Amino acid sequence: MVLELVLPSGISLILGFSGVLVAAIRWLGFLEDPITATLIWLLMSVFITLVSLPFIRRHFGGESTFKLANEDYEAMDQVVDVVESVDENSSDGRVRFQGISWQARSLDGPIPKGAKARIVYRDNTTWMVEATDEVYESLSKNKTSTN
Repeated sequence: MVLELVLPSGISLILGFSGVLVAAIRWLGFLEDPITATLIWLLMSVFITLVSLPFIRRHFGGESTFKLANEDYEAMDQVVDVVESVDENSSDGRVRFQGISWQARSLDGPIPKGAKARIVYRDNTTWMVEATDEVYESLSKNKTSTN
């Protein structure tokens, strides 16, 4: 149990406390056989651990956070920069997401280099993107100015 001062984990304290209880039971004369005493010590250690676990978690539990581990879910609807023109026919286009250039394919027509796109989902290592409203506005302006 003194080991708990050097390596605080609670395990050595529980094992030591169980040993003290078994030693007291043996001293009182209720246990004669060392094998039975060892088995009682083992069972008592497990019992004390299970009983004290809710108390330990409530009063000594560390900080915990929850975060989804699905990167695709977190990437959905993120606006990214188009590094190389993206179209719906091939995966030759590229977008910059989280500082890395990724293969991309458009869902709804070409998206020019330098424009912004929105991530819809990922197919293997290729991001499926759609044009943002800015792209549609600039394309419509270009069509009206050329007409």
